[in-house]
Amino acid sequence: MADESQRPIVVKKIKKGGHGHHGGAWKIAYADFVTAMMAFFLLMWLLGSTSSGILAGISDYFRTPLKTALQGGEGTGASTSVIKGGGTDLTKSTGVVAKGSPREQTEKVRSRGEQEKKMRQLEQRIKQQLDMTLSKNEALKALENQIRMEMTPDGLRIMIIDEQNRPMFQSGGFVPLDHTRLILQQIGRELNGIDNHISISGHTDANRFSGGGAGYTNWELSADRANAARREMVAGGMADEKVLRVVGLGAADPINKQNVFSSENRRIAIVILTKEAEERIRTDGVSDQTEQVPAAPVKEGQ
Repeated sequence: MADESQRPIVVKKIKKGGHGHHGGAWKIAYADFVTAMMAFFLLMWLLGSTSSGILAGISDYFRTPLKTALQGGEGTGASTSVIKGGGTDLTKSTGVVAKGSPREQTEKVRSRGEQEKKMRQLEQRIKQQLDMTLSKNEALKALENQIRMEMTPDGLRIMIIDEQNRPMFQSGGFVPLDHTRLILQQIGRELNGIDNHISISGHTDANRFSGGGAGYTNWELSADRANAARREMVAGGMADEKVLRVVGLGAADPINKQNVFSSENRRIAIVILTKEAEERIRTDGVSDQTEQVPAAPVKEGQ
């Protein structure tokens, strides 16, 4: 019988199956996702808490970055806040008060509405007065179609227009005829009761001017007619300082663009200006988008 103590001992190890090791790549991807979401929500919060004036300034910067570079300084101004562009006034954009702030925009809309209402009332009043003036004279009734009124972005425009057989001025000259003088003086009396300033422009047709001295063209003729209209309106009682601009445009702005030689292109245009149009004329069309605010002195240690 064999010795059992000499038999070899066999140990069997059973290796259980399991999932392989994936490493930490998923953690990196998840961290990137969370960071992107935080940045997105931070951007949304900043856009929601920033005034429209500052947003407009940021938009202007990206459209014309050279402007800021040429002006110098930090951004477009100097801020008195520790956080650049911050401060107690949310309409400030790095030391600059934006004219496009919500409050100012609301005031502008309200002002435009009030001005338009006044212009409409003035239009009705002038029409009534002119109708009364024309009705008193049978010869003047035929001029009714030669007086036109319309609202424009610059204000209420009153036009006195030539017709083929009813000119407003002497042929080839700038002296107004009697019916033209009567109408201009009546308009002058009505306009003297309003606060707005006016602009007067003279227009001709495209026919080459053959009268007058050397170098006298439609440009000079239209300017002389506009100035003659101004004199008649002042003679009617209008204060001379109400006139903000008198210009001659020659044949450059015809009513009848299909026929630049038409008689209706010869006209006098009187515009009762809105406040915005007055400001634009006074500044030659240049208006600052922002109002500079002087920066507070910086103390040592700040």
